[in-house]
Amino acid sequence: MRREAMAAVGLAVSLTLLGPAFTAVADPAPAPVAPQGNGVASVDKIVPLTDTRSAVFINSPAMGRIVQVQVLHPAGGGSRPSLYLLDGVSAGAESDFRESTWTQKTDVVQFFADKKVNVVLPVGGTASYYTDWLQPDPTLGINKWETFLANELPPIIDKNFSGNGVNAVAGVSMGAMGAANLVTRHPQLYRGLAAYSGCLDNSNPSSRDSVRGTVAFKGGNPANMWGPDTDPAWTAHDPSVNAEALRGKQIYISTGNGLPGPYEITGDIASTIAVGGPLEAAANLCTQTFQQRLTQLAIPATFTYRNFGTHSWPYWQDELRTSWPVLKSALGV
Repeated sequence: MRREAMAAVGLAVSLTLLGPAFTAVADPAPAPVAPQGNGVASVDKIVPLTDTRSAVFINSPAMGRIVQVQVLHPAGGGSRPSLYLLDGVSAGAESDFRESTWTQKTDVVQFFADKKVNVVLPVGGTASYYTDWLQPDPTLGINKWETFLANELPPIIDKNFSGNGVNAVAGVSMGAMGAANLVTRHPQLYRGLAAYSGCLDNSNPSSRDSVRGTVAFKGGNPANMWGPDTDPAWTAHDPSVNAEALRGKQIYISTGNGLPGPYEITGDIASTIAVGGPLEAAANLCTQTFQQRLTQLAIPATFTYRNFGTHSWPYWQDELRTSWPVLKSALGV
């Protein structure tokens, strides 16, 4: 079976199995409308959650509302770099947008407690791919995440949390694509990229079908994001096509293969394997294609292929830890 066909089969099986659990969720609702002012993002309020964790509420002209971002910041003074962590398709919905899925489902708070780096965690972005949508969506609302993350947010983080202007970005699944697009479209802003279980290739029909299926799974209209298949926005947001912009970056990319691993021993085993298995198998094939592209361009990167593992958070927690030496090098800490 051709690689593209195998990926398409994995996607189709996964979306079919996900169907009964479908929930259309816009994030967050109801959202207060942000003052437009002079078009410059501003801080509405900062709420300390602990001594080293804060919730920042930002008036975003791009998003037309107040957006919450949580920041893990080290104890003590001094400037430090910032690592942006992007979610998967639910993007905070499972906590009713109280926090990022990273803080909800991993030990990210504990892991970074002794590290001199800001960790920036957007709350929200369900099925958005963290991109600027061409049109507002009736279900998913206004999505101008690229403008928010790359233009509006970094100066606020640097000013309020002693950022030194050095940044890296990492993401899981949908967020892996979002992270890769941020780096290829804003190479001057980021020094490092980590992508876990993502599909970084929009060049073939099965990959584009995967993107459309992800958006539709949460009730969105994929045409509102990057338009029809012929729209140049698809190519503009294809990390594989635009991979030359990754030259000189520190890059870590990983995936499992969909087979049961140590984290399928407990919990809802049947659901995790039936849904997460095909999704991870498809991500594995996409990752191989993307590695071939970087090899073609002679762009160095670290690729990790686990010989087990489904599309699930316990593996992504492990991968964040495994990728830390690469991200640490990029951030200069």
